Amino acid sequence: MSDHAPRPEGLKLRRGSRVLEVSYPGEAPYALSFEYLRVHSPSAEVRGHGPHQAVLQTGKKHVLVETVRPVGHYAIQLVFDDGHDSGIYAWDHLRALCIHHDAWWQDYLDRLAAAGATRDPETQVLQFDP
Repeated sequence: MSDHAPRPEGLKLRRGSRVLEVSYPGEAPYALSFEYLRVHSPSAEVRGHGPHQAVLQTGKKHVLVETVRPVGHYAIQLVFDDGHDSGIYAWDHLRALCIHHDAWWQDYLDRLAAAGATRDPETQVLQFDP
């Protein structure tokens, strides 16, 4: 966590569109989908405890953020309707999520495709080797 990470000047939880709007001074607001925030949670449950231990998150297309809680002066905690609440989004991680959104989202979609997995919680994907 960096002490130099910019703190957002505004956060708006938009439940209808399933977006957390993040504003920084002098910049257009960033719109981060709840699904994007969930699959890129900084928690050990998602990232693991070391290199190559990340767990691919699947079926999160319709996840909702129920609550945003401040954590000191350095982060927020998001509480999702699937019970996930252990990620602490420090300002530097939140900023990185904003700046790298397109690349990180595409990487996630590529990893899902490579795993034969889906974003849709109602779809189960089964693969058989010939």
